[in-house]
Amino acid sequence: MKILKNILMLLGVFFVISTLVFAVQNNLEPQENSDKMENDVEKNVAEGYRISAIDIPEDLNFAGEKVPQDDPEIMERVDREFLVNTYWQSNALLLMKRAHKYFPIIEPILAKNGVPDDFKYLAVAESGLQNVVSHAGATGFWQIMKATGKEYGLEINNNVDERYHLEKSTEVACRYLNKYKEKYGNWTLTAAAYNTGTGNIDKYIGVQQVENYYDLLLGEETGRYLFRIMAIKEILSHPEKYGFDVEKEDLYSSVPTFKVELNEPVLSFADYAQKYEINYKILKRHNPWLREPHLNNSSGKTYVIEIPNKGYYK
Repeated sequence: MKILKNILMLLGVFFVISTLVFAVQNNLEPQENSDKMENDVEKNVAEGYRISAIDIPEDLNFAGEKVPQDDPEIMERVDREFLVNTYWQSNALLLMKRAHKYFPIIEPILAKNGVPDDFKYLAVAESGLQNVVSHAGATGFWQIMKATGKEYGLEINNNVDERYHLEKSTEVACRYLNKYKEKYGNWTLTAAAYNTGTGNIDKYIGVQQVENYYDLLLGEETGRYLFRIMAIKEILSHPEKYGFDVEKEDLYSSVPTFKVELNEPVLSFADYAQKYEINYKILKRHNPWLREPHLNNSSGKTYVIEIPNKGYYK
């Protein structure tokens, strides 16, 4: 015990000496160092950087279905998502930039299939509008599982994975969503089921004996899901209201392309790309569903390849 006390005493002495040395090296007394940090904070505040609570819109809805804003517990959950998504500024800016590029592709497909436009924000919540892969294997903008993709007609193998094909995967997502809407009768539970699966939603409804998303006690992720989508929708729709100054030229845009039909095997996409005066990387950028540097295509299936307009990449 005596040895332990001696060790602790020596550590305390070392700490005090280290603090003094640091202060001397920086030409500051300990108190002066603290004062400098405080002054820096005050300077930032004086120069206009402010953090404030968020004014929540009074007409929150998802796909036209109103949020019960008279429920204080619901509003706490709404507030959380507005704060998190507003003050995570770098992420919000990236979402705005990507939305300008990809929403024009997603929107007409949703409309054609009778799916409310708000579901484009579900894709944002699912993937950040990127071709990501979850730990469970869900893939692409719409986070489609392999079995589901195959069930709905997507080609998924080593050569080709159409979950990475934005138009085709959006079509599948629409079929999935319409199926859930027919089952549950509203779009809020449809979105929740998209996130966690119908099995979980049916279990929650059976145990809790309520059939409204806002009345259900759900898991952490699904319990936040609709509120996160609504926060993203509001911030991306009215960026200036939430302190974002974004000019049109700051946003990402699609590269103009033309389509080429391909109905034969390809030994090397690097060689194939050179025919159109682009490289392998550019070809894959516009066709991320091509998963290997070659295409077997022993069946002679016709694929449609996107090629950027000549001269766009110099």
